[in-house]
Amino acid sequence: MTPSFPIRPAAFCCAAALAGAMGAAQAEKTDRSKPMTLESDKPCVVNLVKQTSACSGNVVITQGTLLIRADKVELRETTDGYQVASATGADGRPAQYRQKRDGVDEYVEGAATRIDYDSRANTLRFEGQATARRLRGTVTADEIHGAVIVWDNTAEMFSVQGGAATAANPGGRVRAVLAPRDAASAPPAAAASAPLLRSTPSLGERR
Repeated sequence: MTPSFPIRPAAFCCAAALAGAMGAAQAEKTDRSKPMTLESDKPCVVNLVKQTSACSGNVVITQGTLLIRADKVELRETTDGYQVASATGADGRPAQYRQKRDGVDEYVEGAATRIDYDSRANTLRFEGQATARRLRGTVTADEIHGAVIVWDNTAEMFSVQGGAATAANPGGRVRAVLAPRDAASAPPAAAASAPLLRSTPSLGERR
C-alpha cells in the first residue's frame, strides 16, 4: 500500500472551496443492489474461483446508474459481494466514470488515465490528467481539473492535487470552475437535504 500524498497549500485551499460548492457526492444507493454487466471487444479472462475478471478493448461496465468506460479493466468481487475495479484508458482516450447522485437530478462524472473504484469503501480515485464534474440534468454546474482527484462518498470528503507542469498549465496548478450555490441556482431537494463535503488534508491511499 502506498503512503498518502499530502496536498500542497494551494491545492488544500481549492479543496475547501470545492467542498462548499459541489455538495455531497453520495451515489445512487440502489445501484449496489443491482447486477453488474461487463462488456468488451476482446475476450475476458474470468476466474470463478478467485472471482476476478480482466477485460480489454472498449470495455463498458454498468450497474444501475453507474457507468465505467475504459480500454482495460480489472475487476474483483470480494467475499461479501462488493466490487473493486481498476480502469485504464488508451492514448487519447481516458477512462470515464458516470453515476447519479442519490435523491437529486444530478450526475457526477469524471475522466482520467486511471480510475480506481471500490464499492465497499465507497471511494473513487481519478489519477492522471483527471477531470471531475457535477451536472444538474444535462448542464455542467462544477468542473475540477488536477493530477489526482479522490472522492470519498462515505466520509463526504473530496481532495484534489496538482501535478507536473505542462505547456497548458505551467504551474501544475489545480483548476476549478464552480457554479453559485444560492437559492436560485441550487435544486430545492439538494439545498434542503444534501450535506456539504468536508475538505481533507491528504489524499486517500491507493487500494
